Amino acid sequence: MPEQVDNKQVFTLTEVANSIRKTIADRYASAYWIKAEINKLNVYAKSGHCFPELVDKRDGKIECEMQATIWKLDFDRINRAFKAAINEPLKDGIKVLLLATISYEPKYGLSLIIRDIDPSFSLGELEREKKETIERLQKEKLFGKNKLVSLALLPKRIAVISVETSKGYQDFIKVIDQNIFGYRFFHMLFPAVLQGDASIKTIRSQLSRIKKVKGHFDAVAIIRGGGADVGLSSFNNYQLAKAICNFPLPVFTGIGHSTNLTVTEMVAFQSAITPTELGDFFLQKFHNFAVPVQRAEELLLQDTMQLVEIEKRHFDHTTRLFKNLVKNRLRELNQEIYQLTRGVLTGTRLRLQTEHESLQQTRYALARESRELIGEQQRELKRSFTNLQKDTGRLLKTQDEQLKHTAKIIKLVDPMNVVQRGYSITSVNGKLVRSVDQLAAGDILETLILDGTIESKVEVTKKNKK
Repeated sequence: MPEQVDNKQVFTLTEVANSIRKTIADRYASAYWIKAEINKLNVYAKSGHCFPELVDKRDGKIECEMQATIWKLDFDRINRAFKAAINEPLKDGIKVLLLATISYEPKYGLSLIIRDIDPSFSLGELEREKKETIERLQKEKLFGKNKLVSLALLPKRIAVISVETSKGYQDFIKVIDQNIFGYRFFHMLFPAVLQGDASIKTIRSQLSRIKKVKGHFDAVAIIRGGGADVGLSSFNNYQLAKAICNFPLPVFTGIGHSTNLTVTEMVAFQSAITPTELGDFFLQKFHNFAVPVQRAEELLLQDTMQLVEIEKRHFDHTTRLFKNLVKNRLRELNQEIYQLTRGVLTGTRLRLQTEHESLQQTRYALARESRELIGEQQRELKRSFTNLQKDTGRLLKTQDEQLKHTAKIIKLVDPMNVVQRGYSITSVNGKLVRSVDQLAAGDILETLILDGTIESKVEVTKKNKK
């Protein structure tokens, strides 16, 4: 019963919750078929119960979210039915048609109690999404675009999008790295999730990374270990398929054993059922190139040997002919050389005799001219020497007179000559006294006279009046 507080009717929270529970139980007494997507399954291994997070999306955005409950017995039964129908258990990211009752518990809130799930609906949803994606890509004229991209003659640089621990990835690497032909591939892994909604985002992200360095690769391989149709549902996504259609490099897929191709496999440059088959495809590309090259090499070697043999015979014939021609020509040349040598010797002797006579005449003339030139040079040298002697004598006499005159001047200004005439020279501290301004009382004067020096002390200084 509600209580009264200040004339107000007040309910407890429990009373309100119980009222809501009763209202919902009365209003939603029946079970309902509900279409939703399992965002997260939330299976508790200890209890065996399952508490899925159900969402309803439009254009990829969640419009509604609700908690649900599948009790252990129901969960085991539904899971077995799913495995029998589509070869996979319940998991995150699939759309389901579920039979549920609406429950409200004051302690746990609103929840759907799931009684059953129709597995055929999930398969139908996959086909519907697949059909819509194909129609949209065809309408936008993108569906076969990647198949038109040029593939390298030897696609040996492969960017691999896969899970590092995936068996399919390991099988693919083993096939291309351990091939018996010795073909060498460069491959680089770009890790991504390959199942559920997260796979769409991560695969597209890795495609963007590869696109930035596309010059380092010849092809892209998307590899997955296999799975049923539900597990491959993300590969029917429009955004993922569009990214592959527009990709500048050929995209190859090896994502499962299913014969029901996903849209990703349809729009890819080429798809393989298994990663092993995809690895064999790349080996075959090498093989298709290597076998003709090997055959061409064999034919080239065979033709070369034949050509060498023909040319060898031709060379031997030409060599013999050449030897004969050379011998004949050498005989002719030897005869010509002999005749020319005799002519040259005769001509040379005559020429040498003529040149000798000419040289003798030239030598006599040159000797005569040399004697005349030497005599003239000697006479000229003698005249120059005589003139030099005269000029030197005059210069020395002039310099001697200048020196004598300078000596007289020096003697006149000699201090001792001044002293001899009765004068004296006075100094203070080694400096000549020229003015009384240089002296102060007490200074010691040194006076030089003819026969000695006099020291005196300054008592008083007087300056002449002008």
